[in-house]
Amino acid sequence: THVVSAPHFGQQVVNSLVVSLATALVGVCIALPAAYAMSRFQFAGKQAGTRLLLATQMFPMVASAVPLYLLLQHLGLLNTKTGLVLSYATTSVPFAIFQLKGAFDAIPKDLEEAAMVDGATRFGAFWRVVLPAARPAIAVTALFAFMSAYNEFVLAGTILDKESAFTLPVVLKRYVGEHDADWASFAAGSLVVSLPVMALFYIAQRHLVSGLTAGGVKG
Repeated sequence: THVVSAPHFGQQVVNSLVVSLATALVGVCIALPAAYAMSRFQFAGKQAGTRLLLATQMFPMVASAVPLYLLLQHLGLLNTKTGLVLSYATTSVPFAIFQLKGAFDAIPKDLEEAAMVDGATRFGAFWRVVLPAARPAIAVTALFAFMSAYNEFVLAGTILDKESAFTLPVVLKRYVGEHDADWASFAAGSLVVSLPVMALFYIAQRHLVSGLTAGGVKG
């Protein structure tokens, strides 16, 4: 079994948190305007685009490991947080769009129209009316994007080969070898890995039920 260097463990914790938070941020920021447009506007290619986004969710992330590796190698982004975030965004963005579209569909258009009658622009109505109303769904979407990136192993194990660049799932895997395993270190590391997730669930618990319900409404 490969022994993980203790001096790198703190850096690996930071790597996981930074990559996961950045993935959630990128996914939500890109998905918000896209989901709002799909919910409120009619435009050419809307139905085809929706089906295409749905199709991307039918393929496992492992199926894209080799193409993503080659793209990141060409761009010089192997062993970098940026490369890992871009890879994770390929799945977090479509998921976030579907989740937030359902939330926007559940918000009455009358609220926006009333704001625009009072002088607000379309963007102003979106910023001051729609986003606050969709806050629970946004929180849940960001949490799920964070979790998917935080727990992901296949892409991280493919893209990263420098110990200082590892994320926590890659670190834990290295405690279990083909012929033996350091179960004590694996268990201790698993406990450390779970702490940020538990903290996030505790902070976001009041948004979970309402956010999941809002995201599941069919417009």
